[in-house]
Amino acid sequence: MERSLTHIALFAALIAVLGLVPRVDLAAGVPITAQSLGIMLCGTVLGAKRGALAVLLFLLLVALGLPLLSGGRGGLGVFVGPSAGFLIGFPVAAFVAGWVMERTTLPAFWAAAAGAVIGGIGVLYVFGITGMAIVLDKTMSEAALLGLAFLPGDVIKAVVAGLVTQAIARARPAALLARA
Repeated sequence: MERSLTHIALFAALIAVLGLVPRVDLAAGVPITAQSLGIMLCGTVLGAKRGALAVLLFLLLVALGLPLLSGGRGGLGVFVGPSAGFLIGFPVAAFVAGWVMERTTLPAFWAAAAGAVIGGIGVLYVFGITGMAIVLDKTMSEAALLGLAFLPGDVIKAVVAGLVTQAIARARPAALLARA
């Protein structure tokens, strides 16, 4: 139990640290950040439940006003802005990435990359694009077109998540809780 809580807190901090990487703002008001890599890693390293809990802890801290999102944003207002759908989808994305990682017998890189693509891109885009459509008063097609700007970077992040997860599996197999 103590070990799980430590890992959950550590990965919530990792997501926050990835917010320090300078963001790139899109015209739609949703920034491109490194934090989605943290979401992917929460699932691929910690597994479905712990990964989702780490993200929920991070979002709780953001909701309380800590400026942990890229650009130093925080507070309840971020949950009604253009990126609200992505934020709401973060824990679900981490859960799905972890679920894929836990249930496949593929080598760590391929399992993590698949989990990151399915959860960290596919599931997250469903929430994010829906949120953009609602907040920006766009059709789903228009919002999906806006969301395509994120795809190249997110594919790179999925590969990085696979490589990092594979490195952890090789160096410290017991630390890969998604496979424990």
